[in-house]
Amino acid sequence: MGGGEKRVVFVTVGTTCFDALVKVVDSEEVKRALLQKGYTHLVIQMGRGTYVPAEASGNSDLQVEHFTFSPSIADYIREASLVISHAGSGSIFETLRLGKPLIVVVNEDLMDNHQSELADELAERNHLFCAHPQTLLETIEAMDLNVLQPYTPGEAKPVVALINKFLGFPVS
Repeated sequence: MGGGEKRVVFVTVGTTCFDALVKVVDSEEVKRALLQKGYTHLVIQMGRGTYVPAEASGNSDLQVEHFTFSPSIADYIREASLVISHAGSGSIFETLRLGKPLIVVVNEDLMDNHQSELADELAERNHLFCAHPQTLLETIEAMDLNVLQPYTPGEAKPVVALINKFLGFPVS
């Protein structure tokens, strides 16, 4: 890809420790796959993890930076051409609301698999791609962003009206 267009991949683990995700996006294979897809920058939010990504990439064309926390990741998501995220619902829905392509990586070390269920359901509806740390490379290589469907949040008013009716409150 010529023209010098900046294409950023933003990786977020939220407030958790998800070293498996940080390690795999820091691997030369994943960085090479991102370069081949035309991305120019990799920004990694590492959370509480102990693994620190390499300062420089063997692929000097991909610029890599990392940080632990930020008061808000919304600006990073807005700037991103692709977001790779843990399966936290806040990160997922913030990314989808901003209309950014998303790969959700499920943390298999977590006890509760509700995050996996959410990611699987949204992937089945073609709103995002779902991966595990060991399948992220293959997901990046195979992804076709044209198959993704925009996410439209549900309408809450009918649910509120039903709850109000059930509780005996006036229904507007």
